[in-house]
Amino acid sequence: MSYQEFRPSSYKLLPDVIKNLLIINILVWLAQVVFSDKLGFDINMKFGLYFPLSENFSPIQYVTHLFLHGSFLHIFSNMFALWMFGTVLENVWGGKRFLIFYLVTGLGAAFIHTLSTWYELSQLQHSIDLYASAPNVMDFLAFMKGNIMYLQGDAIDSINNFINQWEMDPDNQAMAAQSVEWANSVVTYKMNIPTVGASGAVFGVLLAFGMLFPNTVIYLYFAIPIKAKYFVILYGLFELYSGFSNNPGDNIAHFAHLGGMLFGYILIKYWNKNRRNHFY
Repeated sequence: MSYQEFRPSSYKLLPDVIKNLLIINILVWLAQVVFSDKLGFDINMKFGLYFPLSENFSPIQYVTHLFLHGSFLHIFSNMFALWMFGTVLENVWGGKRFLIFYLVTGLGAAFIHTLSTWYELSQLQHSIDLYASAPNVMDFLAFMKGNIMYLQGDAIDSINNFINQWEMDPDNQAMAAQSVEWANSVVTYKMNIPTVGASGAVFGVLLAFGMLFPNTVIYLYFAIPIKAKYFVILYGLFELYSGFSNNPGDNIAHFAHLGGMLFGYILIKYWNKNRRNHFY
């Protein structure tokens, strides 16, 4: 059986699954804008993916978050990459297989993101328990500075006022106990930050493109030539570094991106396990 058998008989610039994914994502984005501007209803806060222990969590969010985006640049970059790399894959695989791949990598990315969030919350709770054993204003200030990215504007103002009052009376045991409550509230805030975007599935598509067409030259920023296989490797290493760096203010789910690539790799290997000489 030759590789030629898996080549499409015709090439579509906009195959059906890609076209429908683009349409759905764009329509949802327009709905996000309209509902937010006209009705004050944030779709992301309702259908974005929350941590399972959050009071806002619903299992359907594992699907709905794939069609939501946080900004115009977010949806544009995802949809452009989906069209650029996914079009070739759908033409080679066919619509059914490409859709399965897209959904599996998207759900896989969400699963890995949930695991990474669980680990982060566990580490956060451990540091809070250590702090609670000997609460003091200086350690509380350091803890809050390190976790400020998880808090909202009103909470930040309240905490600043609390710290200012406590600094004037550092031996106040009631305020020490209240500081532990504030520290624990950070866990709740973090659990209630929704994750949105098709990036995990798109990274799975990118990995598949690099495996199927490893020597295809792509152009970074439309100017810098690089083979697809090296681009995928470098991008994956960058996401791994960024995920472990956990820089304050970084609101990108790097481990979700890696999860999409991981599940994409597993699925491709599964599909190809009996065809060692032919990738499809």
